[in-house]
Amino acid sequence: MPRPIKGRNVCCLPRSARFGPLGQRAAMRDGVTMTVDEFETIRLIDYLNFTQEECSQQMSVARTTVQGIYDRARKKIAAALVDGVPLTISGGEYKLYGGRWDSEACGRGACNRHQRGKREAQTADEQAKEANG
Repeated sequence: MPRPIKGRNVCCLPRSARFGPLGQRAAMRDGVTMTVDEFETIRLIDYLNFTQEECSQQMSVARTTVQGIYDRARKKIAAALVDGVPLTISGGEYKLYGGRWDSEACGRGACNRHQRGKREAQTADEQAKEANG
C-alpha cells in the first residue's frame, strides 16, 4: 500500500482560479488543471523569488518534493500557453495556514495575508507622519 500524501502548506487560495485565451472557442475547449500546491510553488519560486529550499520549508515538504511539484506546474503552464487552452487551478493535496498572522506561520512573511498586513501598517504609519508633520 502506498504511503499517504502529506498535505502541503499553502498560504491562501488564488484570487482567480481560471485563466485562458480570450474568445468563445477557448471557453469550449478542454483545458489544463493545475493543483493549488502547484500554484503555490510557482507563486513562491517565480513570483517571490524563493529558492526551492525556502519553498520546501514554507510548504513543509522535502526539497525534492518541491522540485517535482514545480516541474509539473511549469509543464502545465507551458501546455496551456502553447496549446491555447484554459488553465484552471483546483484540487491537490494541501492545507491552508488557518489564519495565523505570525512570521513563524508564513516563513519569510510570504503569505498574501501577511503582506497585506504589512502594507496596511505602512499606510497607517505614512498617514500618521503626514498628520503630525
